[in-house]
Amino acid sequence: KRFCLEKILPHWFHYSRALSGAEAVNALRPFYFAVHPDFFGQHPREREINENSLKRLSVYLENLQKPGFKSLKPTPLTFYVRETDQNPSDGQEPFSSPGFRAVKFTLHTRDLLSTVLYILNSCSLSVEHIQSMNTNVHSQPLKEAKRMSDRPIKWDRSYYSFTGFKDPDEDLEQVSRIETTLTSWLDNNGKSALKKLKNSLPLRKELDRLKEELSHLLQLSDIRWQRSWGIAHRCSQLHSLGRLAQQNLETLQKAKGCTIIFTDRSGMSAVGHVMLGTMDVHHHWTKLFERLPSYFDLQRRLVLLEDQISSLLGGIQVVYIEELQPVLTLEEYYSLLNVFYSRLLKSRAPFHPRSLRGLQMILNSDRYAPSLHELGHFNIPVLCDPANLQWFIHTKVQQARENIKRKEELKVIENELIQASTKKFSLEKLYKEPSISSIQMVDCCKRLLEQSLPYLHGMHLCVSHFYSVMQDGDLCIPWNWKNGEAMK
Repeated sequence: KRFCLEKILPHWFHYSRALSGAEAVNALRPFYFAVHPDFFGQHPREREINENSLKRLSVYLENLQKPGFKSLKPTPLTFYVRETDQNPSDGQEPFSSPGFRAVKFTLHTRDLLSTVLYILNSCSLSVEHIQSMNTNVHSQPLKEAKRMSDRPIKWDRSYYSFTGFKDPDEDLEQVSRIETTLTSWLDNNGKSALKKLKNSLPLRKELDRLKEELSHLLQLSDIRWQRSWGIAHRCSQLHSLGRLAQQNLETLQKAKGCTIIFTDRSGMSAVGHVMLGTMDVHHHWTKLFERLPSYFDLQRRLVLLEDQISSLLGGIQVVYIEELQPVLTLEEYYSLLNVFYSRLLKSRAPFHPRSLRGLQMILNSDRYAPSLHELGHFNIPVLCDPANLQWFIHTKVQQARENIKRKEELKVIENELIQASTKKFSLEKLYKEPSISSIQMVDCCKRLLEQSLPYLHGMHLCVSHFYSVMQDGDLCIPWNWKNGEAMK
């Protein structure tokens, strides 16, 4: 891709200096405002895709800035870009929904500048503003170039008039202005949500039936979905799996006892779930089921590796928390564990046997220093210095145990409040998005219980970060919703 960018913008590659991390973020500002999840409140599926892609992009940009990096694994990304130009450039997908379009590209760039240019060009966004950050050393004095490099980017309003893009400051002001109260939002959206929910009931029953039949036929522990696909989409996926089971039942029964997850790529996840990529054809799914015995063998070796790491670190348990970590395949996670274990073996940092039993740690490939999470587990970088690791864990042991105790107490309170809220409002279902913490859920439910909300009777209520009515009638409300008094 660098070769292509050089053809488009050759003078920038020959004379530009390297971008700093802060400059890269500034240069990508039009992109961030075009894809920011805050502007997709009425489109939960697209919002979630953008959230996940932004996380992966953040890791990619951070890794580019690490000293001594050689090359990065190609990273495919999908974004839904808010559209202002009604004539998207060639090569992009047509409008997926009014107001935005889907853009797919794969990053395998080697520096921040080429990455920024590639992202902006892929999304058909202007790159002219980058010229002021990458001054030609032959045509600008060094003093001026230095002065310009540290200046924050602030575009004149004429830039937006000329390009047709919306002023992000105005967009944010508009989002702030239209922020509403929970009761008024329910007044405006409760009836439409109820209508969608009633229309979805037959499909919901069909989904439950298909899920139960397939789970029994293949002797599965569970069938899940990684993303918030609609009920019709989920039924279609189960029908597809059912047809494959009719054609090749013996092969699919190799997944006995497993959990199947419909997601974006096929393989086995870090926690041992069978991942079926929804864009893959039956042939790929069949090959995956055929390879399951070898995956099970790798899973056994992975568990052994976790135990060996635990024994070297005083009995601390190595865990993988799906809600808090990037989606990794079994192979990717095993590789991380193996690198970390090899470093521990070389250092032999002394930990007293069983001194850390009852504590947990997760491995991270995108961190520099260890940290203690509010939930009580340690975040440990794969390349963390063992001596520093030993010192950090010993200084935080007591705090970790207190955090774990608090987490357990909070979980009990959260479950009680969910039950109380479900009962008071006669909800059919009350749940939360994975990104909502127990603290946030407790705060939300406590305030809900103080309200009178007749529109919630019989509804499916999801606690999220945004207001939205999902296509099957689920109501999404932000955990920090405001009431009338809070808006004054």
